[in-house]
Amino acid sequence: MTAPQPANACTETTRALPHRRERRPVTLAACATREDGSLVEMTIVDLSYDGCGVVCSGAVAVGDRLNLSALGRKSAPVTVRWTDGGRAGLSFIAVAGEDEPTRQPRRHERVSVEGEVTMHRRNKSNYRVHIYDLSPEGCRAEFVERPDVNEQLWIKFDGLEHLAADVRWIVGAKAGLKFQRSFHPAVFELLIARLTGAV
Repeated sequence: MTAPQPANACTETTRALPHRRERRPVTLAACATREDGSLVEMTIVDLSYDGCGVVCSGAVAVGDRLNLSALGRKSAPVTVRWTDGGRAGLSFIAVAGEDEPTRQPRRHERVSVEGEVTMHRRNKSNYRVHIYDLSPEGCRAEFVERPDVNEQLWIKFDGLEHLAADVRWIVGAKAGLKFQRSFHPAVFELLIARLTGAV
């Protein structure tokens, strides 16, 4: 995949860029398919829980609907929210039925991964904790200093902003956390790829 072209590759808009919290940069090769079937090579440079920022190799415009694929994974529908020079902001489009609850206790199966994230508890310093099982709605984490059941804390995956989570259960040093905001399935796939070393 060729390197994205710098400035003036994407259509510029005069709209002010939306305010958002600072994100840690990532570098993920991606490709987007337009509705006419043509391709736009992209590099994902930051992630949020429902979208991403990209550097584009071809012109895109606000409102364009694309199918974005990264790391050889299945494509996800996105819409262009803003453009600025060679950069653009994409929002993932919810697919009908993907968030509908099932009859199982969990809406999503957990993926067995191991990694470290930054954790913050109210009135305490940030520290790193190990996480194990992960789903778009929660994870299992191991603590040295155990939190309380129903305590709210904040978890930060590298490359994403802080995400509020509630402690649902504690067994020994491990606790189950439920995120207050679920991952979009496409963002979750990219996160799993990074945690399992596919990136």
